[in-house]
Amino acid sequence: MSHLYLIAQVAGRAVAIDSDQVESVVDIGEVTAVPRASKHVRGLAALRSRVVTVVDTQSALGVETASEARRAVITRVDGHHYAMLVDALDDVAPFDLLPLGGGVALDAAWRGAGRGIVERDGEPILAIDLAALVPGHAGSN
Repeated sequence: MSHLYLIAQVAGRAVAIDSDQVESVVDIGEVTAVPRASKHVRGLAALRSRVVTVVDTQSALGVETASEARRAVITRVDGHHYAMLVDALDDVAPFDLLPLGGGVALDAAWRGAGRGIVERDGEPILAIDLAALVPGHAGSN
């Protein structure tokens, strides 16, 4: 059964995010650093009269680059809103979620976030669980 997925770019890789995890897509303005926060937390940002925690998804996936990403997918995990930074947004389309095959090589962080594969025009795209990238959440790194 097909389900809607948002296709985005994270750390130079196309990923599929289940639409059930997407509350909205925004451009993030000023981010205020939080002392002693996880290295994956870029800080806090004001968004539509609420404060969201901004998560550097590249850092959460173990990709250490100087990302200046300003686009974010807003998701809700355990009652809290998070702005998950993405490099770019591509498309929203229905896909069937396929299991991760044995031939798919992923390092630990990508494997922890991976939930399966969707195929777009014959190209496999890793479907990820945003909650797995939230610092301190069960299953996150």
